[in-house]
Amino acid sequence: MAPAPAPAPAPTPPLRGPKRRHAISKRMVILFSASVSCVVVLLLSSLFIFHSPKPPISVSPLFHGTPKIAFLFLVRRNLPLDFLWDAFFQNVDVSRFSIYVHSSPGIVLDESTTRSYFFYGRQITNSIQVLWGESSMIQAERLLLAAALEDPANQRFVLLSDSCVPLYNFSYVYNYVMVSPRSFVDSFLDAKEGRYNPKMSPKIPREKWRKGSQWIMVVRKHAEVIVDDDVIFSVFKKYCKRRPPIDTSKGKLNLKLQKQHNCIPDEHYVQTLLAMHDLEGELERRTLTYTLWNQSATKMENKGWHPMTFSYSTAGPQRIKEIKGINHVYYETEYRTEWCLTNSTSVPCFLFARKFSKGAAMRLLSQEVVNDFDVSALLATPP
Repeated sequence: MAPAPAPAPAPTPPLRGPKRRHAISKRMVILFSASVSCVVVLLLSSLFIFHSPKPPISVSPLFHGTPKIAFLFLVRRNLPLDFLWDAFFQNVDVSRFSIYVHSSPGIVLDESTTRSYFFYGRQITNSIQVLWGESSMIQAERLLLAAALEDPANQRFVLLSDSCVPLYNFSYVYNYVMVSPRSFVDSFLDAKEGRYNPKMSPKIPREKWRKGSQWIMVVRKHAEVIVDDDVIFSVFKKYCKRRPPIDTSKGKLNLKLQKQHNCIPDEHYVQTLLAMHDLEGELERRTLTYTLWNQSATKMENKGWHPMTFSYSTAGPQRIKEIKGINHVYYETEYRTEWCLTNSTSVPCFLFARKFSKGAAMRLLSQEVVNDFDVSALLATPP
């Protein structure tokens, strides 16, 4: 007799009460955990995309390659502090800088006129004779900028005098100016009467008149604005002129001459030009070059402020430390305190300083401010 078939298993009764609620809770925990994991992944992806480190160097969008700083030296004849700059440029990748020198016409920089091979042949060929307080000064600046703009790798342009010294090594200077998309141009309202000539209006309205240090650092866009300008420069040539010195032998004519506007072009041109182009919002409105001004003669009728020259004795470590410790500048005509920033980061205000004698520059080298350097090498007869 065939065995009877096994009875079919009874259907599992539906979960009820606490057991059912426990199963549902378990499934909800699994689903919730999966959702949280997805959200976390999305958040991490978002953070990686939007908060990954930005490129440290700001350059023109059309340029690809290693950007350069163009060092523009505006000098009388030669470079008395070339030995210091030679130490500054030593062991630096030559693809990161270029040098241009405006000197008196006919000066050739070679082994007979400079100690440093970095300056060999770096004079521009279309230089002009420059007179202080005349429009020839700003014309020379424009010639330097025009020469430097021919190299598309030049993305920053630093104007320096023959008495300027670096306060830091090349790497620090390079990173300082390259991370900022702004130009560094000392610019403030000129509250004193006598500099602005009403005949400049309407091409240069009074409210756009600015004053500041001629020692600028500009980005390529602003360098192009300066070089391409014809209108504002022509107004400066015509109406911004230095008042002639007092000559008592001219009698009444001397009194008439002293009523002229005493306009110093290099203290106004770049600042006013960029204000005219509504570019002040793209500036750090301060200079990178420190100058110690002698204010003892400010109340004397026929004298003004004059930059002090640092000597060996006054260029000691404590003085240099004080200069490098300055972190803000106050502009009393605008009641403005300019805190020194680069790319929104607080930094020392100055990368360079003037005016330094040869002895002062030698002391900087001996203190290794710029680089290791054997000061005894300077005891040889200069070229």
